[in-house]
Amino acid sequence: MKFLADMGISPRTVNWLRAMGYDAVHLVDEGLERLPDDEILVKACAEERILLTVDLDFGYLLAVSKATLPSVILFRLGNESYQIINERLVEVLARFESDLATGAIISVSDRDFRVRQLPI
Repeated sequence: MKFLADMGISPRTVNWLRAMGYDAVHLVDEGLERLPDDEILVKACAEERILLTVDLDFGYLLAVSKATLPSVILFRLGNESYQIINERLVEVLARFESDLATGAIISVSDRDFRVRQLPI
């Protein structure tokens, strides 16, 4: 699996993913911190990356576009520190790998996970 981290995700999460052997990049790594959301989706899709974000706009953009990829992991947590995001991400990767491979939005809250298959 490959990942693209949006601006709301800590670079520490990207480093942690890399340490676990994943191909992960942060928008900051590539000087793309001002890239519009629709172009972030295009980049993630073109590079076959799963988008990590805290931005609710990506769900809307995917719904409007009827796209089947990229998959998005949307964190909706009370505490969005990299430690908490990393903990929840471990669970997502263990439980929803096949959903991510086929195209899904996975909304991650403090209590549960919500999976919506693409297109929506």
